[in-house]
Amino acid sequence: MVNQVKQQNFKKLQTLLNELPWYVDEYINHKLRKLSTASLFNYCHDYKIFFNWMVSEQLWNGSIKEIPLDRLEQMTVLEVENFLNYLHYQLNNKELTVNRKLSALKSLFNYLQNIAETPDLKPYIQRNVMAKIEFNEVKDSMETKANKMEGKILLGDEYEKFRLFVANDYGELNKDNKKLSNFYLLNKERDTAIVSLILGSGLRLSELVGIDLDDLDFSKYCVRVIRKGNKEQFVYFSQVAMADLQEYLSIRTAKYQVDKTNKALFISAPIGPKGKSRRLTARSVEKLIEKYAAAFGKPSLSVHKLRHSFATRYHAEINDVPKLRRQLGHSSIQTTMIYTHIKNDDLKIAVDKMDMPKEQIE
Repeated sequence: MVNQVKQQNFKKLQTLLNELPWYVDEYINHKLRKLSTASLFNYCHDYKIFFNWMVSEQLWNGSIKEIPLDRLEQMTVLEVENFLNYLHYQLNNKELTVNRKLSALKSLFNYLQNIAETPDLKPYIQRNVMAKIEFNEVKDSMETKANKMEGKILLGDEYEKFRLFVANDYGELNKDNKKLSNFYLLNKERDTAIVSLILGSGLRLSELVGIDLDDLDFSKYCVRVIRKGNKEQFVYFSQVAMADLQEYLSIRTAKYQVDKTNKALFISAPIGPKGKSRRLTARSVEKLIEKYAAAFGKPSLSVHKLRHSFATRYHAEINDVPKLRRQLGHSSIQTTMIYTHIKNDDLKIAVDKMDMPKEQIE
């Protein structure tokens, strides 16, 4: 299904690992069975920032690839705090982002101290400075997060208005701009199907772009995806999404000149006279959502905000947190609970009941 995407992510991960010390490579291999390559790539990106900072601060004289274990063992609390301040004040990372990068470092250092072993069964490092570092206190309550989210997602009749805007109104808005109009006419069925599928299922971006034709099961209104942690799951989608997908599939081969060997569901238009159609990238999906969101008058919308929009509507209409957790693929129910704090009394009137199949898997 998503073998091609997984292979590409794995290659990107290996390329980044070639720039990092050997023990990071070993740690990543240790985690490879448990975490997605996308998550591990983010870990490595965080490690590269940390090691580059060490070199820039002259905590190590040499390349980052050569930073030895004993230098990590000798790291002081003050040095680590200086790095976290660098993230916050110079890179303008938010508290949650700093916490995420600190978590990645804590995980690496824990592996070096408590899991990895030398040939004589000794830990790689005896002293773990990261164990002494506390996370930033994130003060926002669930209610505060929910309130912040409210203004950035689709609520009430905006849900269907945005879908219809992508399906029709954007073209009307730009009919006098030949370049924009032609590009829209080429891609409107595909773009509508993308928006409709996210709004009708809550899929993540990585899950969406990884879908192959064979993963769709229209008889059961579901699609097979690979979720975080490389877990396979069948995820339900709405009848509206199914109708939009079928309309897109009816023009997919002709409009995009798709080779029969290309099984990707969402395809990019071929560029140039000899251009080939290929799987639509995650960045391309982000850009097309940004384009429609700006024209719709809600520029804060993103792929992730559309996922939030689905979750908010689902909770309002079905009010079953365990089912919503499974639909979204959350590992923790606490992550799902934020949707119970969004005020959406108007949704009961503004939208019909979600048309998800009744036989939701418990």
